[in-house]
Amino acid sequence: MTGGEQQGSSPQVNPDLDQVTVRLPVPGAPPAQPMRVGPPPPAATEAEAPPNPGKRGKKLVVLATVLVLLAALGVGGVLGGPWLAQQLGLSGDGGLGTQPPPAPLNPQAALRALPPQAPTPSAQGVAAALDPLAGNAALGELTGSVLDGTTGNVLWERGAGTARTPASTGKLVTAAAALLALDHQTRLSTTVVAGAEPGTVVLVGGGDTTLSGLPANKPTYFFPDAARLDDLVEQVKAKAGGPVNKIIIDVGRFAGPPMAPGWLNVDVAGGHIAPLVPLMLDAARRDPLTSTTPRSDKPAQAAAQELAKRLGGNPAIEVGSAPKDAKVLAKVDSPPLPRLVASFLSTSDNILAEAVARELARGTGNEPSFAGASKATLDTLSRNGLDITGVKMSDASGLSTEDRVSAKFLSSLLAAASGNDARAAKLRPMLTGLPVAGGTGTLAKRYDKGQAAGGRGWVRAKTGTLDGVNSLAGIVTTNDGRLLVFSFMATGAASDPARDALDTLASALRRCGCG
Repeated sequence: MTGGEQQGSSPQVNPDLDQVTVRLPVPGAPPAQPMRVGPPPPAATEAEAPPNPGKRGKKLVVLATVLVLLAALGVGGVLGGPWLAQQLGLSGDGGLGTQPPPAPLNPQAALRALPPQAPTPSAQGVAAALDPLAGNAALGELTGSVLDGTTGNVLWERGAGTARTPASTGKLVTAAAALLALDHQTRLSTTVVAGAEPGTVVLVGGGDTTLSGLPANKPTYFFPDAARLDDLVEQVKAKAGGPVNKIIIDVGRFAGPPMAPGWLNVDVAGGHIAPLVPLMLDAARRDPLTSTTPRSDKPAQAAAQELAKRLGGNPAIEVGSAPKDAKVLAKVDSPPLPRLVASFLSTSDNILAEAVARELARGTGNEPSFAGASKATLDTLSRNGLDITGVKMSDASGLSTEDRVSAKFLSSLLAAASGNDARAAKLRPMLTGLPVAGGTGTLAKRYDKGQAAGGRGWVRAKTGTLDGVNSLAGIVTTNDGRLLVFSFMATGAASDPARDALDTLASALRRCGCG
């Protein structure tokens, strides 16, 4: 989770640790085009400057040497065709003739399966790798758990059953429950319906906090294909049958207080949360492309004001309810559930996690409130064979200082996602949504130095950071090709050294043959 380092007795969010590095394409820039690599053709033609046999011999030797080196690097294929023939003096009347350029390469990324018979590390071997690092004072009081990802067998534990404040690793709890209970085609909809009076429309919040006010050709903080306010506007203008002079906001989809126990009002201006309502633009960010930016304290009203501005005519805005069986004038949908889950795990966005939890509550017959979402989450996990003893979630994002989760429980969630049963099939998006060490999400700027660098690209994990609380839970493939599941929770230590020490622990598992 993102946040600002604050002093005090309660854990608060640290702003620099769970930041997301998002590099967006320049709007309107043309896509990169395939091009041939190599020097430009010579200015003179064959007729103007006949090749010198001596110079050709020297050129053959140089080019042959270059091609051998490039072939060793795997890039020689881009240097074939006419350019090579010309440089070798084979084009023209006495050569091979001009050939058309080859079709552009179209590389495809692919995931390779892990070796089915990869050796399993022994508990003694894992202890030998982790115990010397686990005593690092930078970790404060460490609890942790390491399991074999295939069998679920315990390979290492330290206070694993002790429930601690999880910070944003608590989002794994929400992700697992939502993926287990809800249809993976679930989408969150925002609608505009006709009001009871002419010229009145009702903007109905459906819980999609990723609805964006940005133009359709501009990527959002979450996904390029997030629903757009402009789409709603176009549909309303086409179907309203006249000018709109009043907009009613319907936020009845959620219940209960808009702030969870353990949340602080200062975290709204700090950019970590907003009052939770089912209607907002860009998760209430004032700067929709920045991770930690002040958020609106009245997100539904802000969304309605933007709709009013784009409809024109200065319509009045008030809070109310949509008439029963009202005519739908406009509707837009979020991306499907797995993408929403992957996004809040990667970006650690608190508001999106809370919105998904409310949908879980509604889908399981619970009140769509903080209390109802927490009950739905734990009930779902228990029904799916997970031991929820000692687990308490006052929110869905891990921001609350009242949340309690053990390292053992976090590892059990990840092991369920890594297994081979029916649960694993539903939970796979939880693994693919985890940030990649040194590459994506909240791990983009980590794993770049020291012993931790060995886990770069191999560790995938959810981060968690509050004042005095640092956690890391995820998966890693050992040098022998075995998938391991881990969770580490450091309490009572400064964040910068603690996160480096946590990264080093996870990287030690990557280096582990540990037989």
